[in-house]
Amino acid sequence: MRDLVKRRRLVYNIQREVMDELRVDEVADKSAAKTSLSDNIKESVRCSGPRVKSCFLSCVPLLSWMPRYPFRENIFADLVSGISVGIMHLPQGMAYALLAAVPPVFGLYSSFYPVLIYFIFGSSNHISVGTYSVMSVMIGGVTERLAPDSDFMILNNDTIDTINETINDTINDTFNDTILDTAIRDIERVKIAAAVTFLSGIFQLLLGLVQFGFVVTYLSEPLVRGYTTAASIHVIVSQLKYIFGINPHRYSGPLSLIYTMLEVCSLLDQTNIGTLVVSIVTIVGLILAKEVNSFLVQKLPVPIPVELLAIIIATLVSWQVDLKTVYGVQTVGEIPSGLQAPVMPEFSIMRSIIGDAFAMAVVGYGIDISLGRIFALKYGYKVDSNQELVALGLSNMIGGFFQCFAISCSMSRSMVQISTGGKSQVAGAVSAMVILFILLKIGELFQDLPKAVLAGIIYVNLHGMMKQFGDIPALWRKNKVDMLVWLMTLILTILLNPDLGLAASIAFSMFTVIFRTQLPKYSLLGQVPGTDIYRPIEDYNQVIQIPGVLIFRSSATLYFANAELYTEHLYDKTGVDVPKLLSHKKKLEAKRQRKDKKEAQKAKKEAKKRAKKMIHRDYGDAGVDVLLSGCQTCVIEILEKGDFFSDKLTKMILFSSVHDAVLHCQAKYSTKLHQCMTTKLC
Repeated sequence: MRDLVKRRRLVYNIQREVMDELRVDEVADKSAAKTSLSDNIKESVRCSGPRVKSCFLSCVPLLSWMPRYPFRENIFADLVSGISVGIMHLPQGMAYALLAAVPPVFGLYSSFYPVLIYFIFGSSNHISVGTYSVMSVMIGGVTERLAPDSDFMILNNDTIDTINETINDTINDTFNDTILDTAIRDIERVKIAAAVTFLSGIFQLLLGLVQFGFVVTYLSEPLVRGYTTAASIHVIVSQLKYIFGINPHRYSGPLSLIYTMLEVCSLLDQTNIGTLVVSIVTIVGLILAKEVNSFLVQKLPVPIPVELLAIIIATLVSWQVDLKTVYGVQTVGEIPSGLQAPVMPEFSIMRSIIGDAFAMAVVGYGIDISLGRIFALKYGYKVDSNQELVALGLSNMIGGFFQCFAISCSMSRSMVQISTGGKSQVAGAVSAMVILFILLKIGELFQDLPKAVLAGIIYVNLHGMMKQFGDIPALWRKNKVDMLVWLMTLILTILLNPDLGLAASIAFSMFTVIFRTQLPKYSLLGQVPGTDIYRPIEDYNQVIQIPGVLIFRSSATLYFANAELYTEHLYDKTGVDVPKLLSHKKKLEAKRQRKDKKEAQKAKKEAKKRAKKMIHRDYGDAGVDVLLSGCQTCVIEILEKGDFFSDKLTKMILFSSVHDAVLHCQAKYSTKLHQCMTTKLC
């Protein structure tokens, strides 16, 4: 409080001349030297030893930070963190593979290869890349759309030979039933998932190479959070079939979520009781265990791996009780040991998945860079947005060769990596080694794991996403337009599916940007008594409007789309009816020049021209001087290039501050009955 009182008592007193822009340029000695476009191009392509080295190290960050890695200080923490995250990768990888509609083992592949690639090329020290629910459900939408169950139904021919004793003839009674060939279906879906992952990696890599990382600025936080919330609802609906043990028809396209929910409701009477019991026990058990985990978080060196314990216990119970045979509970099935050889993606289908791949590239990058920047700001380092695009692109592109599906970073795993002491991506490499050990040695032990347990793990992990509904009241208080973006993103993504929903949400968000520029706040400013500070008259009671001077301010940038609105509000706020003043002045001129017909015709033509001129000339012709203040250098350069200035209209109308312009008006017109108006450009 004492420091605050001292700060309030601080005063400053500066005496200087009132300076327009020409005088400022003279005093500050503005440089006339400018780098030409050709020089900029030459500088950008200039090659030297240090520059090549710097470029190479920025492209492969591992070579930059690994030689300086404090081994003794960080290695133990990174080992503990990596093992903890690797244990989380096991249940999440298998669970999110269900979302992607591929066998669970491919979720483990996606938790291994891309993580190693990101370890080499990533620029964030703390995020945990790998399988992610939103990306998985987008993959699942593509795989189930291009390879629906109906395309893999085969005939099941049971032939019964009956010998007729009377005629000693054989009659074949054939009962034709269709069954689903899951083996062929899964092979096809894995090919589709790998292809769309490879293509999304290509998009990310190309965007990174052309320095297109700034594109994430168009994904505002309300849009990203609304989108991930809606995608989580898609995840919940997609897992209902595993929770209830039913088999609804797969819908695609707009409103597919609504159709799926209606069919799920119609199939509830076919619920497998054993599956439902397993689901409820898993969800309740995980919730209770996580509450205990959070209660003991300060007392435990590492969190209890409740998800790992859940799949171990569920696998043992399923194997012992034989849930699959006795109660008809679906299990994971065969999990092959070892790693698969790389295969080429299916290029023949890529034309039909371009839109899906691009949407995944943008969403995956947006989530990655959002979390990466949060952690970088917290721990005091910088994340390279373009390098993150390259790292994710290479992770997905190379992962596509090894039949992985698209990855991004996970908030839950990243928080575990940080809470267990992770300092660098060495923790990510350790977690990949944990997955490698599981793939080579113990993966096949989980073949009796019920799929309902994986669905329960997904549901419990989505509780953080569901908490994002709390954004609505918070945004209502802060910014109602941002709240509208959040809600519309949620609605559009639910109704149109994640791919079309993302495009529609971005379009709506851009529309709100245009809308905001069309409805800025226009104000007349007054002076805070005894200061050079100016504030809106309608917002402050003690500000004083300076006699003879009107100070107009717009909160938005002036450009072609809002220029007409700007002019209308300028006329309205200042109360100066320019057309009426011009008309009156024209009549006076016509009276004075009535005797000379030629001069009268000339005056009429000039009056018509003045009606089409810019604001400054309109007000000038009406006897009102217009001064501009607070113009940025780039704005002044645009005015110069656009031939705004002339012999009569010079840079002397520009002032660096509102107070300079006001003092100029008062000094110039102190003895004249003349009105002066100042326009502040923000």
